[in-house]
Amino acid sequence: METIIASEEIKAEALSLGFDVCGLAVAEPVDTSVTCYLKRWLDKGNQAEMTYLCNHFEKRCNPLTLVDGAQTVISVALNYYPSRFIPSTEYQIAWYAYGKDYHEIVKNKLLLLLEQLQKHYPTLAGRAFCDTAPILERYWAWKAGLGWIGKNTLLIIPHFGSCLFLGELIINLKSDKYGTPLPERCGDCSLCLDNCPTKALEAQYELNANRCINYITIENKGEISPQMASSLHNTIYGCNKCQEVCPWNRHAKGNTMPELQPNENLLGMRRADWETLTEEQYKQLFSKSAIKRAKYQGLMRNIRAVRYHRK
Repeated sequence: METIIASEEIKAEALSLGFDVCGLAVAEPVDTSVTCYLKRWLDKGNQAEMTYLCNHFEKRCNPLTLVDGAQTVISVALNYYPSRFIPSTEYQIAWYAYGKDYHEIVKNKLLLLLEQLQKHYPTLAGRAFCDTAPILERYWAWKAGLGWIGKNTLLIIPHFGSCLFLGELIINLKSDKYGTPLPERCGDCSLCLDNCPTKALEAQYELNANRCINYITIENKGEISPQMASSLHNTIYGCNKCQEVCPWNRHAKGNTMPELQPNENLLGMRRADWETLTEEQYKQLFSKSAIKRAKYQGLMRNIRAVRYHRK
């Protein structure tokens, strides 16, 4: 007899581990309309120098190539909206980077979820993902009924907004119930497009990474042009602008997870502290932080760009 896993049991286990939302989708190839959109987006060069996004296209569009015997995609979301903020008069970093590296936090929780489920379902096997493998995370969260993909290309979840880390557990068992994708609820609102400092949101659902401050300050390995630098204002790592103006984030509540809280040293940083930051201080301040993605040299490059090209 085929083993069927209970969706409500999965959701209860996920919530008990600290995830805020959980849903399930059938593991199957991605909708053709989405694969066509992705191919067009890549063909335009909108991925900038993130060439890894071009790799493993088939795997990215088909979870069956990632896990043998895949039947179900379990999608989870973890709220990272800050409870406390860096003062607005100081240099700013992306909210998601306030605490410890989300990759480890989310993946470790997913592995615990897998372990818990295997206690009840011995034949269950699967694999956990969090932003480090070729998988369309926002798509699967949408398919699982968690939320919809907004005009700023971020997943928006009712009662939470868009400040959420996503993760997936692809397993080899079917579920008794799957989620239903939510319709887009952005309506006539265009605040994210209107307020993007570099106009990286070139159209609804169309992000050009070449102009995105997240890309420019994190993934970009070259120098920052004066034109782009003048648009950074006081941002030295990542960008929060499209999330700051999104009306759905009025529903967001500050997260309470200890690992995601900013330490006092970070909150106490002033412009002069950033501008004279040594590599040793950087290592101490951002131990186990996602900010290490930009490395010390990249962060100091960003600070110089903001400092000398501030409007």
